[in-house]
Amino acid sequence: MADAEELLIIKGKRILLPDCISSGCIIVKNGKIVGIERGLDTIHVSSRTAKVLDAGDLAVMPGVVDSHVHVNEPGRTDWEGFATATQAAASGGITTIVDMPLNSIPPTTTLDGFYTKLNCARNKCWTDVAFWGGVVPGNQAEIKPMVNAGVKGFKCFLVHSGVDEFPSVTESDVRMAMKQMQGTDAVFLFHAEVEVSQEAENISQDPAKYNTFLQSRPEAMENQAIELVIKLCKEYRVPCHIVHLSSASALPMIRKAREEGVPLTIETTHHYLSLLAENVPDGATQFKCCPPVRDAKNQESLWEALKSRDIDLVVSDHSPCTVDLKLLDRGDFMEAWGGISSVQYGLSIFWSQASNRGFSLHDVVRVMCEEPAKLSRLGRRKGKIAVGMDADFVLWDPDEPIVIDQKITRHKNKVTPYHNMKLRGVVHKTILRGNVVYERDRVCDNPAGQLLLETSQEHLMSSI
Repeated sequence: MADAEELLIIKGKRILLPDCISSGCIIVKNGKIVGIERGLDTIHVSSRTAKVLDAGDLAVMPGVVDSHVHVNEPGRTDWEGFATATQAAASGGITTIVDMPLNSIPPTTTLDGFYTKLNCARNKCWTDVAFWGGVVPGNQAEIKPMVNAGVKGFKCFLVHSGVDEFPSVTESDVRMAMKQMQGTDAVFLFHAEVEVSQEAENISQDPAKYNTFLQSRPEAMENQAIELVIKLCKEYRVPCHIVHLSSASALPMIRKAREEGVPLTIETTHHYLSLLAENVPDGATQFKCCPPVRDAKNQESLWEALKSRDIDLVVSDHSPCTVDLKLLDRGDFMEAWGGISSVQYGLSIFWSQASNRGFSLHDVVRVMCEEPAKLSRLGRRKGKIAVGMDADFVLWDPDEPIVIDQKITRHKNKVTPYHNMKLRGVVHKTILRGNVVYERDRVCDNPAGQLLLETSQEHLMSSI
């Protein structure tokens, strides 16, 4: 780890500054960006008093912020844990993750549960980590104490979450929670699906067919839930966020609500932008997630919404489990655990698709760095290269090919639908507050991550 007083100079020919891509250098001290000089011949700091890192032709980008990661520790650490999740994230150019309140035991639905999670995370993180809390029936009295302790916002499910210790909420529960969030800077996150009545005879019965599962989670489940969220968001004016949007048919009502000034933000995920229902083989339960991956026409509409900024950000929704829960031997889509593992490869997955659709590297910064940082109330220190921000960077080659291989995957459980996929974009170095935490196939020996517990009232940070 670099000496706290030592200056670090990062030179490069392709530095992604907010207004341009420039050659120049970034000057770092005490983990913060203290200067930016454009042009490679303008360095005014003597290299004798600084360590110089030459990025050459690599793109120098802000560290990626993934605001939707299920770490699962404690309680289901055999699914994923802080060490493995953050090492995988660092390997993919991510410098900050925000942990979801489930599927850990206990879940992050009480102040005690939050402190239990913090104690488990200490000394285990290779990236910085912030935390979402959860809203479940009857825990509204826990909301303000958790906000004061540093939780960035709260997630709820409007349908069964998949784990019994994190039950779904009713409209009445949401109203009580929103009353508690008013006057705080907490954001309310929604897994936006509700149960809808379906004609049983129209649903395929073969559980090995992907279409059976797809028909069981129609777009109407999302659309009706989003309609409810918009209504309540408009009434209480609490900032609301739709996680992992998959239903493109919900976009018109989202667009209308935002035009009317409703404080609503939207994310989608790498799998909805890269995987297609038409291509899922029979029994390939590694593709199962909720909401489901939909068809090509739906996917193109999501890409168009991302370009028009009706969708704000893109995240992994990394939700791993042990291999037995995927039921790969049976190929049963209806009973297998729903979740996709991808946190290590998100940058490559996104860029491989986005670059073919006219997206720029600045678009990558916007949807994978800046907007996730804003959502998780970290925008004053994460998400862009500017003086005063944390010195978090990913140095990567957007054109270099990569083949996803379970052998190089650092997730604790290696099952992923991306195995053997050919992509573009290779991370060479990940730098966290001036420290190199990942360098071409090797993570650093010691965890350099911090727990980010700043609140709007007091800018505190708990060092791991």
